[in-house]
Amino acid sequence: MNTEECRKVLREIEAVLRTRPPAATIRHETPENIEWLGRACAAINDWNPMRSAQFEGYVADLHQTMERATTRGYISAQILLTQARYDLANYLDDSANVLAEKGQHYIYFDEIRKIVELAISEVFFVDPYLDADFVSQYLPFVKDGVRIRLLTKKSLTTLIPAVNAYSKQAKNSLEVRSSNSLHDRFILVDGKSCYQSGASFKDGPKNASTTIVQIHDAFDAIKGTYENLWSDGTKEFA
Repeated sequence: MNTEECRKVLREIEAVLRTRPPAATIRHETPENIEWLGRACAAINDWNPMRSAQFEGYVADLHQTMERATTRGYISAQILLTQARYDLANYLDDSANVLAEKGQHYIYFDEIRKIVELAISEVFFVDPYLDADFVSQYLPFVKDGVRIRLLTKKSLTTLIPAVNAYSKQAKNSLEVRSSNSLHDRFILVDGKSCYQSGASFKDGPKNASTTIVQIHDAFDAIKGTYENLWSDGTKEFA
C-alpha cells in the first residue's frame, strides 16, 4: 500500500473499532451486527490479506454456542483490529506527530513546512489568526500550481495586503475567506489528509508548548465541517 491507501485503511479500522457492537450482543445475527462484521473483515483484508482468515476464524467463534468461545472470539477480534490500527499508525509515523516545546520555533516551523510541501493540488489552511507573518513563513514553500485556500477571521487588515503582494509573484491561485465560527487550526492537503496544530500557525510554540498531529479517524467530519464553513464564508480575496 502507498501512504494514501494506508491512511484510508487506518481511518476505516478506527471507524470499525469505534462502532463495534457490545460483547453481550455481538453474537445476535441482527442486520447491524452482520454489517459490522462484514465491514471489519473487509478492513482487516485491506490491511493484511494474510491475516484475513485468522480474523474470519474469530468471527466464527462469535457464533459458537458456548459463551467462552464467543468471549474468546470477541477479545481476539478486538486485539487484531487494534494491532492493525497501531501497525498502520506506526507506518505513517513519519508524517507530522510532533511536540514542539515552548521556544522550539524551528522544530514547529520545519514540520509545518514539510506538510505544506506535500501538497500537489491544494493546501487549505484553517486558522482564526492568519496574518502577514504567516504568509511570508509558509506560502513560499507551496509548490507552483497548487491552489491555496485560507479560512480565517482575525488580522485581515495585515493578511490581505500580504496575500495580495504574494499573489502577484507566485504561480498559485489564492483565495481568502473569513468565518466567525473558527477556533481550531488545521491544514488539509489535497483533500486527502489533515493535520491539527495546537497553536496558531503564525505563533507556533511562542507562548507555550504545542503539538502537530495528523488526524485519521475524524478526517471526514473535519473536512466536511470546514468545507461548509468555506462555502458559507465571506470572500476576502480571490
